[in-house]
Amino acid sequence: MKNLLPACVSLLLTTFVQAQQVIAIDGTAPGKRFDGIGAVSGGGATSVLLKDYPLEQRNQILDLVFRPKFGASISSLYVEVGSDGNSTQGAEPSHMHTRADQNYSRGYEWWLMTEAKKRNPDLSLDACAWGCPGWVGHGDFWSQDMCDYYVKWIKGLKTHYGLTLDSIGCRNERGSVESFVKKFRHTLNCAGLQAVKIHAFDNAGRGKWDWVADLTKDPQLAASVDILGNHTLTRPATPPLAKELSEQLHKPIWDTEEHVYKKGFDCEISIVQAFNQNYIHQGATKIVNWYLIDSTYGVEPYTVTPSMLVANDPWGGHYDVREALWGYAHYGQFCKIGWQYVPAGCQDLAGGGSVVTLKSPATEDYSAIFETKAAIADQAVVIHVGPGLSQAPLCVWKSDADAQFVRQADIQPVNGTVQITLSPHAIYSLSTTTGQQKGSFANVPPAADFPFPYRETFKHYSSAKAYGYLPHYTADIAGDFELSQRPDGAGMCLQQVVDHKAQSWAPEWAPYTILGDPKWRDYDLSANVNISTGGWAALMGHVSGTGNGWYGAPRGIYMRLDEKGRVSLRLATANQKDPEGKELAAGQLVNFVPAAWHHLKLRFIDDHITGFVDGHQVVSAENGQFPAGVVGLATGGYGNARNSAWFDDVIVKEPGGADPPPTVFPQDANPIYRG
Repeated sequence: MKNLLPACVSLLLTTFVQAQQVIAIDGTAPGKRFDGIGAVSGGGATSVLLKDYPLEQRNQILDLVFRPKFGASISSLYVEVGSDGNSTQGAEPSHMHTRADQNYSRGYEWWLMTEAKKRNPDLSLDACAWGCPGWVGHGDFWSQDMCDYYVKWIKGLKTHYGLTLDSIGCRNERGSVESFVKKFRHTLNCAGLQAVKIHAFDNAGRGKWDWVADLTKDPQLAASVDILGNHTLTRPATPPLAKELSEQLHKPIWDTEEHVYKKGFDCEISIVQAFNQNYIHQGATKIVNWYLIDSTYGVEPYTVTPSMLVANDPWGGHYDVREALWGYAHYGQFCKIGWQYVPAGCQDLAGGGSVVTLKSPATEDYSAIFETKAAIADQAVVIHVGPGLSQAPLCVWKSDADAQFVRQADIQPVNGTVQITLSPHAIYSLSTTTGQQKGSFANVPPAADFPFPYRETFKHYSSAKAYGYLPHYTADIAGDFELSQRPDGAGMCLQQVVDHKAQSWAPEWAPYTILGDPKWRDYDLSANVNISTGGWAALMGHVSGTGNGWYGAPRGIYMRLDEKGRVSLRLATANQKDPEGKELAAGQLVNFVPAAWHHLKLRFIDDHITGFVDGHQVVSAENGQFPAGVVGLATGGYGNARNSAWFDDVIVKEPGGADPPPTVFPQDANPIYRG
């Protein structure tokens, strides 16, 4: 019996490995239209540091993401319509801070969409707002104001950048308001934007599909919604009713925000698994992941793991291509929007995994994308290539934990049959198309520390507009810190311009922006500050986090000066029940004049913290709860209003050291817009 058992096991394994799954595909009866795969720039300021890269590396990163048959080659870009409010990893600026304001150069999304379309004219553009400025609808997002706000954004995209938006959502993950989508559709139509499709309602969790039953009862609702869009369709699964109505009413299902938070190759294969399973089991013909590129500071939530590429070192030019990028490539380099699913070629594999097959509507080319994440052994697949499909050789590209996106030997169909043996835990793309490549660039600069000492005078910018009104290296967590003229006319400075709380997607603390190195421990942070509009302004140090759950809230130390001359040193702990944080020390300035510039300085030496105003020590405390972290600038006000403070000559240096010369920014030579 001892000798018989291994032989039995061997026979069983051999039988399993050699078992064949037969797939017969027919190109004369194609299925649903493929609407693309892609990722989100937004849901926070996820791409904010990308604009600051030296031109060479900036172009390399953009090529790796958008250039056809080179890198990820995504077919759809989904961007956030800025709101001035926090939407997870910070805030993106609004094109309308007030009802009377319109500016179509703020921020970087306009630039990113332009660069993406320059590389791939066939790329689809999609958008949605996570929040909006406070003035919209007098505090009611679901208003006519919001419809008009969207229309102006869409028209601004066309007028200023020549770009056409293909589709748009109502609001990210904030309910299903049927009256709004009807009002929104009417507003788009009246503005000549009938071609812009609306997806609704982009929610997550249970109840996200409850509203679809009303499509059969309300003709106006049915006429207003073009696409049934929701998030993470596998959690919970798309119900039968939604699939039935999708077919009956000819409204495709889209996964408008899938979440794959994994490391290494597990992230890559999980992305392909999500793309396949979203179509096979959930009926989704477009899948976008949150989020595109990690161009944020590491103290912010959800860094690295959702992204295809990490680009958070613009001062050094270094970036890291994650394995995840090649998961997108397994789709992006083998099919285009407008291709069609081949129904019989989209199924689970008997030995674990799945396959999705797509064909060109114009030629007989086709591609099949396999993933074997759930497989435990090799499995053989036989594909019978039927009418309407090319009998040309198929290129084969494979990824596994050892190597990503590697070309294998081509497969020549024999008598209309293709055979392949699939390894477990691998991705394969087979295609009759050509030209695929694993794009890369030599001599990517090594990682570099944030420049120290650091001095930003804001005087070197050719114009605020040329840089999207955003200085190099700052990342707004809430509010909008823009390049602006000093109120005294003495050149450029930084101004927090939002004077009223946004209708934010995420809970917020106060307007603040961050920069620097999370390893910084002992330093002086100083700036000239003007709070003549009221409220308070603050310097922040040892910021080790910007919240997770209460997304906009910092963990760190801040010293604030208010319009009455009171100075307060506080510990911010990202606690919603105590938003202002524990007061460590306080002082009162005598004969304080708010309508003037004041010099604030915050010093950290070990656990000792000292605050100075106009050269005089005002507060000090001992606290080691946050021993290191980046720096920041903040503003605040009273009630629902926020002050609009100015900041100038921001310096980070050794404690007690001499002021350094202004930091030199090579990026100045390559602004993102024309001034």
